[in-house]
Amino acid sequence: MAVERTLSIIKPDATARNVTGKINAFFEDGGLRIVAQKRLLLTKEHAQKFYDVHAQRAFYDELCEYMTSGPVVVQVLEGENAVLRNREIMGATNPANAAEGTVRKALGLNVQENSVHGSDSPENAAKEIAFFFSGIEIPG
Repeated sequence: MAVERTLSIIKPDATARNVTGKINAFFEDGGLRIVAQKRLLLTKEHAQKFYDVHAQRAFYDELCEYMTSGPVVVQVLEGENAVLRNREIMGATNPANAAEGTVRKALGLNVQENSVHGSDSPENAAKEIAFFFSGIEIPG
């Protein structure tokens, strides 16, 4: 198994409810290590650039508005097959369909306010990590 890194974003609904520590416990208890982390408020331009892959979808504007509605916590998670493991820990996008014991089942409110974002592939993880972090900000 390969040790990899993935990006995680704790979304505005979760930071507003002060459940960042609970979410991080899911990751750490699930075998992932937080190697970099910062709290920030995305600008509209940053959100649009980050979610550019969804620009042609109907939910794009609403997604960008939501992601700029409050602080987020961006972090780099590391571990064996980190991308897949993080996605397992997060659970299905819709909390109603997420498995018991996942972040989204426990803390997600709805499809949009589902508390967390995670990279969907190692290639996208590298791009997403580079979007938010410089090399010096990831001490390992």
